[in-house]
Amino acid sequence: MRAISLISGGIDSPVATYLMLKRGIDVIAVHMDNRPFADDRIVEKFLKIIKHLEGIAGKKIKTYIILHGNAQTEFAKNCKRKFQCLLCKRMMYRVAEEIAKKEGADAIITGESVGQVASQTLINLEVESQAIEMPIIRPLIGFDKEDIIRIAREIGTYEISIMPALSCTIVSEKPATQAKLEDVLTEEEKVDINSILNNLTKNANVNLLNPNLP
Repeated sequence: MRAISLISGGIDSPVATYLMLKRGIDVIAVHMDNRPFADDRIVEKFLKIIKHLEGIAGKKIKTYIILHGNAQTEFAKNCKRKFQCLLCKRMMYRVAEEIAKKEGADAIITGESVGQVASQTLINLEVESQAIEMPIIRPLIGFDKEDIIRIAREIGTYEISIMPALSCTIVSEKPATQAKLEDVLTEEEKVDINSILNNLTKNANVNLLNPNLP
């Protein structure tokens, strides 16, 4: 089985990716580059994480970096700010699905677990999932943060993930935690979703670490 793994510079998604690699899943990594709403160090951490996971897996990991900052700007300018995280996540899923089709992948892996804020409440996870048709695998869905950190320490990604970096600064101060799908769809009508998606996938940078991969 082949799957697209959405990997940030944080703690959770590298652990989720590791767990799927451990199960024999052929992983293709996708990173959403939020600059200028994050800094260069986020991308640097992501690349270090990929190299570390390659060492664990004993093989190269095909890697995409998506220039996501313009999409974030479009949502912030045109849509209600409380839906920023939901709109962002739905677009991330759409990008991952398009790359999955190109790469012959069967599913999308994320580092999400059930939370009480922002995009990871059960209701919001359901709203986000409805952006695409492809299955989303969430290996950490029921994990406590302490459990995730323990695994990250054991596999050696924790030290990389906690390196200083400016995380996403466009997150709403009061994000919607119990969003309704119809409200999110209304917000998406305020922008050209297909055009944004096409631009993101068209400008994807691939194989920065491994230029000899197909």
